[in-house]
Amino acid sequence: MTNDPKSAELIAGLRRRSAAAEAGGGPERREREHKAGKLTARERIALLLDEGTFEELDKFVTHRSDEFGMQDQRPPGDGFITGYGRMDGRLVYVFAQDFTVFGGSLSETNALKICKIMDLAMRNGAPVIGLNDSGGARIQEGVRSLAGYADIFLRNTLASGVVPQISAIMGPCAGGAVYSPAITDFIFMTRDTSYMFITGPDVIKTVTHEDVSKHDLGGAMTHNATSGVAHFVAKDDADCLAMIRELMSFLPLNNLDDAPRRATSDPIDRADVALDSMVPADPMQPYDVKDVIHAVADDNYFFEVHEHFAKNIVVGFARLGGQPVGVVANQPAFLAGVLDINASVKGARFVRFCDAFNIPLITFEDVPGFLPGTQQEWNGIIKHGAKLLYAFAEATVPKLTVITRKAYGGAYCVMSSKHIRTDANFAWPTAEIAVMGPEGAVNIVYKRELDRAPEADRERLRREKIAEFRERFANPYVAAERGYIDAVIEPSETRAKLVTALRSFETKRDTNPKKKHGNIPL
Repeated sequence: MTNDPKSAELIAGLRRRSAAAEAGGGPERREREHKAGKLTARERIALLLDEGTFEELDKFVTHRSDEFGMQDQRPPGDGFITGYGRMDGRLVYVFAQDFTVFGGSLSETNALKICKIMDLAMRNGAPVIGLNDSGGARIQEGVRSLAGYADIFLRNTLASGVVPQISAIMGPCAGGAVYSPAITDFIFMTRDTSYMFITGPDVIKTVTHEDVSKHDLGGAMTHNATSGVAHFVAKDDADCLAMIRELMSFLPLNNLDDAPRRATSDPIDRADVALDSMVPADPMQPYDVKDVIHAVADDNYFFEVHEHFAKNIVVGFARLGGQPVGVVANQPAFLAGVLDINASVKGARFVRFCDAFNIPLITFEDVPGFLPGTQQEWNGIIKHGAKLLYAFAEATVPKLTVITRKAYGGAYCVMSSKHIRTDANFAWPTAEIAVMGPEGAVNIVYKRELDRAPEADRERLRREKIAEFRERFANPYVAAERGYIDAVIEPSETRAKLVTALRSFETKRDTNPKKKHGNIPL
């Protein structure tokens, strides 16, 4: 320790400034956050990152505003905490908005803090995680605050598909503030303490005369189940941060890396005989496709994404032989697994994320088609369904598909069929691959014959034709004869077939035609 009085004084001054920055808005405001069921910004970072790894940047930055008495309030850090640290030993960049300082509002200077770590993340190829808890733009700064948002939006856009971007909404997020999370890859929300919306309840009541609460308008379950804006709902801050760490365990650091492998003692050739009877004999009976996913995945573990939205399709992450994979599956237990607008958009976004970050795609298909109806047509099912088709066709990562039961019509083509560059396509013996189901097909193909039959014999004849059609066409063998299915497999062998195929495609190289970018049907 130095005996130089001047050096000691300088070090003491540094420590005072550092303590002032770490104090945020003071103990009373921190306690108010705790009483509301929230952690402080620094507590959140400490839980998110490996212990002792956080390195803070721009700790002493202050705002530059002189209007409305702001010149008398210049807390160090200006309400945002930014820096980098480690998560399971891997580099990540993080920012956290401190609601105890100016309500976590965005200023010109703390926007520059975020831009700095985003630029560093891009240069160093590391993810960016934002812990959002903010009242929005700092009104006292006017357009300078809005310019700060736009600077962040630009970086979100440029970083998209280059490094993973994750947003946690852990308090309010309103107005222009919502667009940065919307551009990022995954959004987490806390069940009782977070909300996000473009326009708040007071303005809505004035303009449209609708009376709605903050949480009904933009709470965690609203955006997880109704709008689909958010991907995960957590019970509280600690749960949210643990879920982010779990998600990150499946993801690479950037688009040039491979996802991290994990050792597993689960045998590659493990057979699950329960799969042999998973699909009911009655083609109209449902089953839970998650049971199939769990049975096939390493250690029966599946990390679901977007669990509460568009339940007729299931997406999420699993591991096969230690390798992370993205799973897309029709869900017969909900709306018979039909594809509608919400399911198509949900699936397309997930497929594009996995393709951007070199995560192989596994598709479990049991789809009777697209949902009919005027509302679907008028709201653009053609356009939105095409998004899922576009995403699968565009993807160049290894793609494997297992048809468990129905694969009808255009939905067969869309769900990672052989015709859109899927590498390995398997089918269970229960698979039905056809333009449409036997019942509908018979009504069209045999319409004249049925109409001419005596009324007393018509239903019997119809049942016979349905059975005949099912035997001739509603099976996997017609497709297998043409090479559209690589193998018809016993369901219990699914895990072994997938792991073996996945390993054979480890060196896959495929590219799309050179272009600035495609024009996905938005």
